[in-house]
Amino acid sequence: MTPTVLLADDEPLVRTGLRALLEQQGITVVGEAADGAEVLPAVRRTRPDVVLMDVRMPGTDGIEATRQLLAGLAEPPKVLVVTTFDNDDYVHEALLAGASGFLLKRARKEEIAHAVRTVAAGESLLFPEAIRRLVGARLPSGRYARAAKALTRREAEVLRLVATGLSNQDIAAALVISLETVKTHVGNIFGKLGAANRSQAVVIAYESGIVAPGHLAGQ
Repeated sequence: MTPTVLLADDEPLVRTGLRALLEQQGITVVGEAADGAEVLPAVRRTRPDVVLMDVRMPGTDGIEATRQLLAGLAEPPKVLVVTTFDNDDYVHEALLAGASGFLLKRARKEEIAHAVRTVAAGESLLFPEAIRRLVGARLPSGRYARAAKALTRREAEVLRLVATGLSNQDIAAALVISLETVKTHVGNIFGKLGAANRSQAVVIAYESGIVAPGHLAGQ
C-alpha cells in the first residue's frame, strides 16, 4: 500500500521540495498546512497516513499540533517531526507528545521515504544514537517517576532493550522468551507509561530515569 502524506511547514519552498521528493519516491502527498493550527482540520479533510510536521512554526507549533491530533482523533495519523538540529528541544517535546520519530531536514530522499513507509506501516522510527544525543545531556525530570514505578522488573528490562532499538523478535531472542510474551510486555509498558509508541516510551524511560543517559553508548 502506498502511504499518503500531509506536509506541515510554514515555508512554501520547503513544502514544494518535500512534495517533489516524496512523489519521486512513489509517495502521495494529499495536503499541506502552513501552520500547526491548520493541521487537524487538514487531516480531517484528507485523512493521511503520515504527517511530516515541522516542529518550529509560528502560531501553533508542531508539538501542540501533534497533541491536538492525538487528542482530537480516534485514529490519528502517524507524525514524523522534521527539524534542522537533532538535539532540538522541540523534537524532545514532540516525541513526548506522541510523534513516532523525527527526521533531519538534510536527510537524503531515500531516508525520508523509508521513514514515511516505516511509520505508515505502524512501526516507530527509533534511532538509538539519535535518541541518545537528544536526551543524553538531560537529567531525569521526575515527571514520569510514578508511572515508571508501576513497571515490573521484567517490563523495565524489556524497555531498556527497546531503547537500544531492538525489535520485539530480537528482544524475545535476547531474553529467551516467546514473541507473544514480549508483545504483552510492550503493551503493558505502553499502558503504564501512557505511551503511544516505542519512541515515546523510550523518551519517557529517560525522563523517568529507567534508562540512564549512557545506556545506549555502551551497546
